[in-house]
Amino acid sequence: MVSKEDVIKVLEQVQDPELGMDIYSLELIYEIKVEDGKVYVKMTFTTPMCPYGPMLLDEVKYRLSEIKGVKEVDVEVSFDPPWEPSPELRATLGV
Repeated sequence: MVSKEDVIKVLEQVQDPELGMDIYSLELIYEIKVEDGKVYVKMTFTTPMCPYGPMLLDEVKYRLSEIKGVKEVDVEVSFDPPWEPSPELRATLGV
């Protein structure tokens, strides 16, 4: 059976090529739902014009579909709210 933790482990392996950190640690994941082999992820990009957005989206979908027990993957991209790194993440990024 697929768990939310399984999904998080996979998302922690997807790197943002511009910032060199995984998308989960970058707080780009807004929501995760797992039910009966169906995985739903609501995510964002660092900016709506992110040149790596389509690549990241494809990688997330592919990696999630490779989790044993996953039957369906739905990834929604949302810019509401716009991505705003937390103070802790800002410190990590040095901004």
